Amino acid sequence: MNGIPLLSIMTWAPFVSAIIIMFCARHRPLLVRLTALAGASVSLVASLIVYVAYDKTMAGFQFHEQLALVPSLGINYLLAIDGMSALLALLTSIIIFAGVFASWTVKERGQEFYALLLLLVTGVYGVFVSLDLFVFFLFYEIAVLPMYLLIGIWGSSGFVKPQGIFGKAMGRTGVGTKEYAAMKLTLYLLFGSAFILVGILALYAEAGSHSFSIIALQQVQFDPTVQKWVFLAFYIGFGILAGIWPLHTWSPDGHASAPTAVSMLHAGVLMKLGAYGVVRLGMGMLPDGMAYWAFLVGTIACINIVYGALSAMAQTDLKYVIAYSSVSHMGVVMLGAATMNVVGLNGAVFQMFAHGIMTGLFFALVGLVYEKAHSRAIFSMGGFGTMMPGIATAFTIAGLSSLGLPATAGFIAEFMTFLGAWSSAHPWWLFPGVIGAFLTAVYVLRVTKQIFWSTQSPDPHFAHLPDAQGPEWAALGILTATLVIFGVAPWIAVGTIDTATTPLIATLPKVAGASLGLLR
Repeated sequence: MNGIPLLSIMTWAPFVSAIIIMFCARHRPLLVRLTALAGASVSLVASLIVYVAYDKTMAGFQFHEQLALVPSLGINYLLAIDGMSALLALLTSIIIFAGVFASWTVKERGQEFYALLLLLVTGVYGVFVSLDLFVFFLFYEIAVLPMYLLIGIWGSSGFVKPQGIFGKAMGRTGVGTKEYAAMKLTLYLLFGSAFILVGILALYAEAGSHSFSIIALQQVQFDPTVQKWVFLAFYIGFGILAGIWPLHTWSPDGHASAPTAVSMLHAGVLMKLGAYGVVRLGMGMLPDGMAYWAFLVGTIACINIVYGALSAMAQTDLKYVIAYSSVSHMGVVMLGAATMNVVGLNGAVFQMFAHGIMTGLFFALVGLVYEKAHSRAIFSMGGFGTMMPGIATAFTIAGLSSLGLPATAGFIAEFMTFLGAWSSAHPWWLFPGVIGAFLTAVYVLRVTKQIFWSTQSPDPHFAHLPDAQGPEWAALGILTATLVIFGVAPWIAVGTIDTATTPLIATLPKVAGASLGLLR
């Protein structure tokens, strides 16, 4: 693109907007919102240009940018993008653009809220475009740490009744409060970061090349033993953010307590950083480690799918339903990666995108329902479809994508993942996946019918509720349209994804029983 640093523009535009907000627009709420929207718009335009201009015939990493930071240690500001990261960067742009509109009504300390939100998304972009492991890790931390303040200050608290043998501990630790959720999320993710940092330093020391470059490290033939334990470190570290069972418990609490735009970014993008890290670093640099642990990764993914769906069915709080749904759908992503074939991995990456858009739409809608009805109790609401037909329609479309209806992005993602599972070394993985899809249909249709399409709630507080208004329509329209467009025309994404996944799968061991190492 004639030397234009598009990746840097895309990455740093939100950060520049955050600086302007804090220093120039601090006490003017409308200017704060418009500045945040400007930063998100610049990133959206840059990511669209990169995605459209990406040359699929050349494939590989493109739009390279490089600047030496600490030459003596081999640390460089090294940016590039391939088909997989191009799609995920586009996902990030769509979610943050919609998220700004979804947060238009934030009044309390709006300047700090938008500044932290934009700082967070800067870290997300940096992870997707960085090819230097040191810089990758710095951006990863930037993406994770603002969540503590965003949830702890602007989040919402709910009451969780202390019960069971841990009832006393639950009461003393404040389960259900936003402070508890913020602290729990931060501690879990910092615990995962320790594993990631150890893995990165181990690869750097083992390679002996004095370079943190992912491309350079991919050329190194690491000892199989080193690959096994470093892959496990990456899987645990990144897997915590991806919501793998049983290290997922921070996620539902974080989702439920976070404000709307933060929930959108949390489930729509941040959880994808975890899956992306497993694929980019684990599969990309440690093929023997991936082959050895594939059975574990796939089996835990199956547990995620079924456990998350069953947990979602048991919830009475609307936000917790969507939160546990995310745990289930991230299991589909990890299952696709564990198949170690192109179709399954394509499905995993497409699922990252489809679930990101779908869950972003869900949380935007839950935020609107709560703002208007002041309730998230599923069985106290009813008949909202007649009062808010726009919100009801968007929620129904998101639900249909969640359960995998054809002509929605969710169907394409799950179909490819399940096809890859059937073609893998463990075809039985298909059955938990299909069971999870069935359970998803049960709880999604039940919730949608109860809240929007059932008879009117007897509660007089719900007698007259407004539909989406003004900027709220922008978030709903963008996300709903994206779900349908990528469902009807999946080749928009699949061809680009394939340029990244096919070479990656080609580096993995071809032995049919390679992933049975844990069973011997």
